[in-house]
Amino acid sequence: MMLRRGFILFLPRLVGLLVVACCSMSIVYMLACTPKGDNQQLALPRVHSPTVKEGYEAILQEREEQHRNYIISLKKQIAQLKAELQGRTEQLKNMQNQYPDSLDVWLDHSKPENAQANLLAFLRSQVDKAEVHSGVKLSTEYAAVPFESFTLQKVYQLETGLTRHPEEKPVRKDKRDELIEVIELAVGSLNKPDGVSKAKPHVYTASDFVEGIYRTEKNKGTLYELTFKGDAKHQFKKIVLFRPFGPVMKVKNENVNMADTLINVIVPLAKRASKFRQFMQNFREMGIQQDGRIHLTVVYFGKEQMNEVKSILENTSKSANFKNFTFIQLNEEFSRGKGLDVGARFWKGNNVVLFFCDVDIYFTAEFLNSCRLNTQPGKKVFYPVLFSQYNPSIIYGHHDSIPSLEQQLIIKKETGFWRDFGFGMTCQYRSDFINIGGFDLDIKGWGGEDVHLYRKYLHSNLMVIRTPVRGLFHLWHEKQCLDELTPEQYKMCMQSKAMNEASHGQLGMLIFKQEIETHLHRQKLSSKKT
Repeated sequence: MMLRRGFILFLPRLVGLLVVACCSMSIVYMLACTPKGDNQQLALPRVHSPTVKEGYEAILQEREEQHRNYIISLKKQIAQLKAELQGRTEQLKNMQNQYPDSLDVWLDHSKPENAQANLLAFLRSQVDKAEVHSGVKLSTEYAAVPFESFTLQKVYQLETGLTRHPEEKPVRKDKRDELIEVIELAVGSLNKPDGVSKAKPHVYTASDFVEGIYRTEKNKGTLYELTFKGDAKHQFKKIVLFRPFGPVMKVKNENVNMADTLINVIVPLAKRASKFRQFMQNFREMGIQQDGRIHLTVVYFGKEQMNEVKSILENTSKSANFKNFTFIQLNEEFSRGKGLDVGARFWKGNNVVLFFCDVDIYFTAEFLNSCRLNTQPGKKVFYPVLFSQYNPSIIYGHHDSIPSLEQQLIIKKETGFWRDFGFGMTCQYRSDFINIGGFDLDIKGWGGEDVHLYRKYLHSNLMVIRTPVRGLFHLWHEKQCLDELTPEQYKMCMQSKAMNEASHGQLGMLIFKQEIETHLHRQKLSSKKT
């Protein structure tokens, strides 16, 4: 009885001891089996543990510390990159200070062998940069540089302008010499022995040349691909040549002072008083008010409308306080060349820039500076290519009204064209004009005199600057081709008249106007039925 009672009393203690032992073993097991990372990560506390809050806070603090260290590391890397970039920039500045002209790096004349090697390396790098061995990715279809093709006799070109033909003989000497040189070089290369074949080699000549294509990348060079006849009927020899462009050379660095450079604008005129009034508005704004270093010489033929022209000139003189003008009257038949020649020779002052102008020309103050900058006595004459305006009534025929003159003077293919067949507007020093012999005074009426003067300069040692300019416009006017003109002059006049009216697309719309209106009418009828 006593043993049973003692056992009953001991049993709860035994159970309690067993429970405590089991719990202890569980704790030891969990501690032993908790996974540890490289940095001895803390185990997540049990949900019912009294230290759950402290455990999570410790883990969050550890993670925050890791991110903080990572950010610090990134900042250090950025600082290192900035320091390296600054160092490279300073290095580049030091090189630029040491070699102010990039050409000096390539052509060190103190060491000819280095200069030759550097230049050869540069030229080879031009081949690698050009589209010779492989193509390059281009952004649009207009970014591709097209080839032009040629044979022994003809060149087939895309950029024809208004004076060149799609197919023509290479008229310019530089282009003719270039293509001849390339063909001769290719023939010479093909005839060099290869040292491998023992058979009698085929001797190539220029007559074996079939065709070639070429194109120029302005900052790299010119690529030529030439095809020659082969040994059999359907066999060909193809040779690729490349003319690399060298490094940019500094030729001149000078200050140009044009503060005292006067321009004498010479305008030959007969009748056309209303056009002269429009011209004087432009002359007053651009020449007198904006530029201020200008003289006007008007050479007037005949007496009809002369008083009206003189009145316009005198009114401008009074209102703008402008005294630098000369009016010369000639009682003879109009001759543009004669008028310009008389106006140029009438000047009695120091050497002056002459601007041969017409009454239907609009110029800007910027153009007057271009006129000064591109002329030099004894060295340079300026032949700008002006932008010729189409007939405004055709261009703006679909508008409610024709815009003002200033709004019309925009350079677009819909509004006009570069007048690259005209040589009448030109700037040169008076001394050069006198020395070259002036105009051919036997030419009467319209056209021809400007071309003869232009050719005189081309045959001289003077440099002719020929370039499109954005500040010189030929205003549209109806052109009259008189019966008194010679057949050649009349043909030139009619060609000029056709060019002046509108673009091909606009003229096409006029030709097919009836068809277009018929189509629109049918469209309206069909829409009503539906």
